[in-house]
Amino acid sequence: MRGEFNSVQKLVRDENPYAFYMHCFAHRLQLVVVAVSRCCSSIEDFFEYVALIVNAAGSSCKRKDILLDKQRINLLAKLESGEIFSGRGKNQETSLARPGDTRWGSHYKTLVRIESMWDAVIQVLAIVHEDERNPSRAGGLVQIMESFSFVFIMKLMLQILRITNQLSLLLQRKDQNIVQAMSLVTDVRSSLANLRNHGWEPLFEDVKIFCNVNDIPVPNMDEAVPRFGRSRKGGRNNVTQEHFFRVDTFYAAIDAITTELDHRFNDMASELLCGFSCLDPRDSFSKFDLDKVAKLTDIYDADFSNDDRKRMKTELQLFINHMRRHDDFRVCYDLASLAKKMFELERNVMFPLVYRLIELGLLLPVATTSVERAFSAMKIIKTDLRSKMSNGWLDDLMVCYIEREIFKGLDLAKIKKEFQHEGRGMPLPRST
Repeated sequence: MRGEFNSVQKLVRDENPYAFYMHCFAHRLQLVVVAVSRCCSSIEDFFEYVALIVNAAGSSCKRKDILLDKQRINLLAKLESGEIFSGRGKNQETSLARPGDTRWGSHYKTLVRIESMWDAVIQVLAIVHEDERNPSRAGGLVQIMESFSFVFIMKLMLQILRITNQLSLLLQRKDQNIVQAMSLVTDVRSSLANLRNHGWEPLFEDVKIFCNVNDIPVPNMDEAVPRFGRSRKGGRNNVTQEHFFRVDTFYAAIDAITTELDHRFNDMASELLCGFSCLDPRDSFSKFDLDKVAKLTDIYDADFSNDDRKRMKTELQLFINHMRRHDDFRVCYDLASLAKKMFELERNVMFPLVYRLIELGLLLPVATTSVERAFSAMKIIKTDLRSKMSNGWLDDLMVCYIEREIFKGLDLAKIKKEFQHEGRGMPLPRST
């Protein structure tokens, strides 16, 4: 990973090549999205404009109210004309979301809302431009939004992020299945390759339809224009419009996200996590795969001799038959409980190679989505005042904030009664 202290993992691996570390896969995918949002100048400028649009249209409560009101009027007009249809869960009131490098799925959510609230956003920007006493960027942002380049990149990024969003949602689940997630990574790569090979024409038609509906001029694709950021003088740097949008933008974005996926979700990380997840004891070792587990001995080359690798498959087969036949191991729910039960029943002596693999799995540091959420929550919870309180109280506040969806379903009256029955210096007021 990259952060304030760069190359720390590399320094550790140089000293100990088997000190593997698995960072949160959901955060890895977000880093892929961040990388593609900066893969070329035109796309990087696009997301900078998006941030300015969100700030200009929703920087105050008054502007947010105007935006929601305009969106409501536009939806009613479309419903009356039959352009859209009503139904449960459709046409919900929403607002613009600000994209953030550390907020999972925020880039996709922002673009979805800008597209769905297109007319309302432009109307609000026009109002801001007319009402501002001081010069503002709102008028210029309207011109940028109503350009073919902005619409094209918006539609392109929506297609790319729509493919990766399903993987992002799966990786954010607390009960994520690593084997399924790695399989979906392969499917995402395949979908991106298909988009690169066959997606240009459908995308271009979609962009033209959107531009025609919103009175945005479509340029002549055979027209010669200077390369992005180059001078027109001399004409030596000129390319056609189609080359700019197809090669310099469309292909560049897809190639960038494919390269980042290969870099972030490399084979070593996939093999490690898939291999150890196959030793999950839940549901009578339902995920067990002998070949994937045996392959771990090749990764941890220094921990297993050639003779050990030859014996591993035989021992694994005996191990899985033994585990499924004895009810003592049905209570195990993860690798730690499995290792503890094997030690208690002396199965570590019976299956020494498998037990060694389990020990290596327990030593493998893996940052999960819960860890990432905890770090994000620390910035909100740990204020200067709360820095002076005890760790126990801070831990309780962190749990309440991180698991707030669960706490929303709790009955406050019951919680209050529990506190009322406890001994304390000052009684709580009785609930009515």
